[in-house]
Amino acid sequence: MLPEPMLSTPVSSPDLRPGWAGEPKWDGFRAAVLVDADGVVLRSRRGTEMGLAFPEVVAGAVQLPDATAMDGELVVWDAAGRLAFERLQNRLARRGAGAVRAAEEWPPHFVAFDLLRLSGTVTTGWPYWRRRATLESLFTARLLFAPWALCPSTTDPETVREWLSWASVGMEGVVFKRLADACKPSVRGWQKYKVRETGEAIVGAVTGSLTQPRTLLLGRYDAEGRLHYVGRTTTLARAAGTAVAGLIEAGRLGHPWTGWSFSAGWDSREQLDVTLVEPGLVVEVGVDVARDASGRWRHPARWHRARPDLSLTDVPRLTSSPHDGGTRGGSGRRATR
Repeated sequence: MLPEPMLSTPVSSPDLRPGWAGEPKWDGFRAAVLVDADGVVLRSRRGTEMGLAFPEVVAGAVQLPDATAMDGELVVWDAAGRLAFERLQNRLARRGAGAVRAAEEWPPHFVAFDLLRLSGTVTTGWPYWRRRATLESLFTARLLFAPWALCPSTTDPETVREWLSWASVGMEGVVFKRLADACKPSVRGWQKYKVRETGEAIVGAVTGSLTQPRTLLLGRYDAEGRLHYVGRTTTLARAAGTAVAGLIEAGRLGHPWTGWSFSAGWDSREQLDVTLVEPGLVVEVGVDVARDASGRWRHPARWHRARPDLSLTDVPRLTSSPHDGGTRGGSGRRATR
């Protein structure tokens, strides 16, 4: 059986300390794979079996020794060389012939970063440095190729700093692992630093009320002048909500998001109760680099400040307009009638 995954806790510093290794943090699905006499198990972090959705990964398990298990991340790259989380997400619902067709269009890689078992030997009790060296030897000895990929690992701080500049391809940050630590299921023994940046967006709706907004729904215009939903903030502190309330007004007839519905988050079917506001207030928010192909932020944006000094034309344009309906989870879409 596969053990529960070891977890990480956020840290505010990107510095790699002595006695630790760093690995790139991928924008994909955490997964574990097990090959034994009973077949192949491909399991998500939450325990969901994903083998039927990714038949090429299951087929690729023939490259691995029997009774071997690895921990890693499923990722998909788009034609521009950027991690494409939404394409990966769309593959989860595919089965049978649909999954085979999707495999040809959006082939994934399993980026392995830990070794849980090797030819029947449980390795989770080994220190990280030993598990890592053995994982590298496995890739070399077996000449593993796609869908398998070996996650980079380093003890060089300069290399970590270089990885942190990879935001343009969708790399989320760095995971730090203590060299002497065993793999401890369900324990938050690893640390993660996520690259964040600030940007401007337009408030198009709020949850809560106009007098005390709870979260802000944010938009950006495309080149044709259409306002698209790009993300939602985390819950505002009371003082921030009060400040925003004095700068917004109810949306008038013809609001560009009239008839739209908004889900609470990625993979959520919960619909938000929102109040449309006149799109006139620009705000500055902190976001990480995880975005879909349309430029929408996949994770909640952190409030920084209102920017009533900026006009709508100061906000960056959305360079790739979402299709009407978008992707599930956190997207704004026209309600069906």
